[in-house]
Amino acid sequence: MFAPKKAQIFTSLSKSFQQQFQKRFKTFWKSCFVFSLAALLIFSQADGALAARSGGRMGGGSFRAPSRSYSSPSRRAPSSYSGRGYGGGYYPGGGFGFPFIMPFFGFGGGMGGLFGIFIAIAVANFLIRSFREAGVGGDSLETASSNPVVSVARLQVGLLAQARELQAELNTLAQTADTGTTAGLTKVLQETTLSLLRHPEYWAYADVESDQTRLLAAEQAFNQLAIAERSKFTGETLSNVNAQLSQSKAKAKAALGSTGELAGMESLGGAPGEYIVATVLVATQGKLNLPSSTTSPEDVKKAINQIGAVSSDKLMAVEVLWTPQVSGETLTADELIAEYPNLKLV
Repeated sequence: MFAPKKAQIFTSLSKSFQQQFQKRFKTFWKSCFVFSLAALLIFSQADGALAARSGGRMGGGSFRAPSRSYSSPSRRAPSSYSGRGYGGGYYPGGGFGFPFIMPFFGFGGGMGGLFGIFIAIAVANFLIRSFREAGVGGDSLETASSNPVVSVARLQVGLLAQARELQAELNTLAQTADTGTTAGLTKVLQETTLSLLRHPEYWAYADVESDQTRLLAAEQAFNQLAIAERSKFTGETLSNVNAQLSQSKAKAKAALGSTGELAGMESLGGAPGEYIVATVLVATQGKLNLPSSTTSPEDVKKAINQIGAVSSDKLMAVEVLWTPQVSGETLTADELIAEYPNLKLV
């Protein structure tokens, strides 16, 4: 009597379990499908972005302590004291010995020998203390000269894609610049800042920052900035650093392969929302006065002028980086925001 009922209950439970399993299985597969689609879109966009992020780099420098042109104060007595010591009296070029001071204070003068001795000891202590303090001051001056203040600055300008001329100028400069000499590095800095100043109509975003440190820590600070900027490139397709020139010709030809498409882009000057970013890194002795913000064209112009005016005798290192380097490539607005969040609208 109870057997049919048990069979019916078992059958109904089985059907319920199958329905729940099928429902959860469909939900699981829907989730997997959505996740896979999202991942496909993200990675496909990332691949497209990476393919267009070529970079150019030029510059160089050396972080060495400046040569000292002075002689540090000697710890010995000045040359006006003769080799005969304190008993030499006054002689031309021999200085004043104690026999001149002591009789004045009482030695042999009838004013009390003990008082004269005390005065002589006090004068001697004063002179010795003065010489020691002069020696310490010389050491401090020498230390400050061997580890002077160095300013490390970064200037970044986001330009509209129509700035093809600037991109070409930087490419030409990198191929011909002498980055192995101080004069050549100064020219790289001046020519780059001049190119930026000649195209103010293309300034869309900008940022500037400057830090002061000591010479012993300046190279590390400069390298950190350079590595951070270089890591944003997929590859450096053109590089001229410390007289070492290298260029990825294969990638450049691949980018120039579709002449029709590239010619169309050149004629249009780039679609709206496409950019080129130029970065200038500078290390210079002393303080570099830069504007605190770059929210106006006047601020950007002042910052470019200040960095470009660094003299060759103060310049320690410079690097110019720009992306994209390959002609015809640009950064999208999304790429610009993702890689350069520090940029501010001009």
